[in-house]
Amino acid sequence: MDSNTIKNYREYIQKLLKARAKLVWDTRIEAETIFDLESDRYQLVYVGWRNSKRVYGVVLHLDIIDGKIWIQQDGTEVGIANELLDLGVSKDKIVLGFDPPIMRKYTDFAVD
Repeated sequence: MDSNTIKNYREYIQKLLKARAKLVWDTRIEAETIFDLESDRYQLVYVGWRNSKRVYGVVLHLDIIDGKIWIQQDGTEVGIANELLDLGVSKDKIVLGFDPPIMRKYTDFAVD
């Protein structure tokens, strides 16, 4: 995999996570983007309080592993895989890491 492709993947992921972070409608919740460029790990986390209840959770978690984008967690309705496809990433470069390995062969996406 050439370095330009990986660079593009990094840019796509950061762009999508930043855009998703702006969609938080509840002012009591902060959307934090976490970008580990050295290890190619990217997350969108919700942090805050609703009344006396703590809100904390990883909404999106993506990694770039061996030239493929691994979606480790996707708590969105649209599905970040669909947004990556819209940006031109091919299905064979996207792994649905949240699916059990034995089930991945039944999707149109990469197995690993």
